[in-house]
Amino acid sequence: MLWNVDLTLLDAGRVMRAAYADAFERVTGDPLVYLTSAEGRTDSEMFFEFCARNDTEVEPDTDSLERFLAALEDAFAQRVDELPAKGRAMPGAAASLAAVAGMPDTVQTVVSGGTRGTATAKLRAFGLDAYLDLSIGGFGSVNYPKSSLIQSIRLHAAGDGGHTYTERETVLITGSVPDIRAAVIGGAVPIAVLTGSTTEGRLREAGAAEVLADLTDPRALMTAVHRATAA
Repeated sequence: MLWNVDLTLLDAGRVMRAAYADAFERVTGDPLVYLTSAEGRTDSEMFFEFCARNDTEVEPDTDSLERFLAALEDAFAQRVDELPAKGRAMPGAAASLAAVAGMPDTVQTVVSGGTRGTATAKLRAFGLDAYLDLSIGGFGSVNYPKSSLIQSIRLHAAGDGGHTYTERETVLITGSVPDIRAAVIGGAVPIAVLTGSTTEGRLREAGAAEVLADLTDPRALMTAVHRATAA
């Protein structure tokens, strides 16, 4: 079971936007005037778009990307204490994670556009990390699209001589259209949650096998998972 983090399990947008601006200015010396949507993007992808949209002379290459990601983790770490006041766990997130953890032969982790350090800090701030195996998660610390992260997670979840999860046995929970498309490409069954502004029609059109109003009913989530993965 793969979970998108932002606006699926939690909302840390206000703190994250401040960290992006801080990190970008540290690395480029220029203010981050024009933001971009984080939906479906990794932090690596966002850095290159920040450079394209904002007036900076810094060359967006591997070196500047590494410096940006390091600065971003530091900038977020300095603001993590603001999360209780400026962020929140999404309704039902903890209960749904706990319910799925009780399902037999199920491993839970995340596929996040954020770096490993930032995503872990967010989850810990709201007590959601205990249900997840973050050692096999996919994170925006590497410059790969989310579809590639999903494929990588399936390989790591098997381990040495472990169970190899098929595409039909791999589920992604998200509220994002780009993430739904990434799941289809990366080999996972997408289940959508209406936690953002995206409509049910758009999520189904993108390929969502099931659509839930929210995570407040863990039984409905598990039923959706069973339906979506029943070959």
